[in-house]
Amino acid sequence: MGLAERYPVRYTVEDWKHWQGDWELIEGIPYAMASPRPINQRMLILISLILELTLKAKCPECLVYAELDWYISYDTVIRPDLMVLCGEIPERVEIPPHMVIEIVSPSSRQIDEGLKFELCEKEGVKYFVLIYPDEKQVKVFELSYGRYIEKQDRNFLFEACQLEINFEEAFYGIG
Repeated sequence: MGLAERYPVRYTVEDWKHWQGDWELIEGIPYAMASPRPINQRMLILISLILELTLKAKCPECLVYAELDWYISYDTVIRPDLMVLCGEIPERVEIPPHMVIEIVSPSSRQIDEGLKFELCEKEGVKYFVLIYPDEKQVKVFELSYGRYIEKQDRNFLFEACQLEINFEEAFYGIG
């Protein structure tokens, strides 16, 4: 184990607020956010549209937000690609979203599949969705007894709203 690993520097959200550039802070450790790829931005738009239209029709008290900071604790703030929040939305998101969606790229794979997956599971996010634009694949997880279980269907329950979200439709819009 190297010296840097034995004496890690920990930061707080107060420190993070003063940084230049785009960073996420997870348990005091900063993670630089890479610039999005065009395919990821296209998926972001298409998934947002699918979610927005589905939620508006069946569950108007739930809204989709893109790249909004979620303040989890004094030393953790992340910016999911998309999240669904229901009910009254405060000025600053400090409660777990109902759904977090990450659009996975080669540079974000380890963080999205590992660190954010476990963090959202621990924080009680009901649904965690990984979208893989390169592979045209979607993985959906539902929180069950404190652990994520991969869902095979696309049925979701937000508040009192039962709805179906077909994430795979977004792949029709990319080459």
